[in-house]
Amino acid sequence: MIHSPETHKNLLARIPRVTGSDLREWFSRLESGPSFMRCGEWATWLADEHDLPHAYAAAIVHEYEVRRRTRLNSA
Repeated sequence: MIHSPETHKNLLARIPRVTGSDLREWFSRLESGPSFMRCGEWATWLADEHDLPHAYAAAIVHEYEVRRRTRLNSA
């Protein structure tokens, strides 16, 4: 699921309130979870494993990937 930049920003802002965890905690769960080849698989796992709405899971995974690519490109 692809969101507009504004929708993505709004979803990210609501994640701590809606999920009870901040992005850093979600990123840690992704890193310690199973490995998947596709972001969609990761989002589905995150939604199912942690009982999240899929839109929030997809936003978490998308943001994780954006930040991971930024880290890799700056190294």
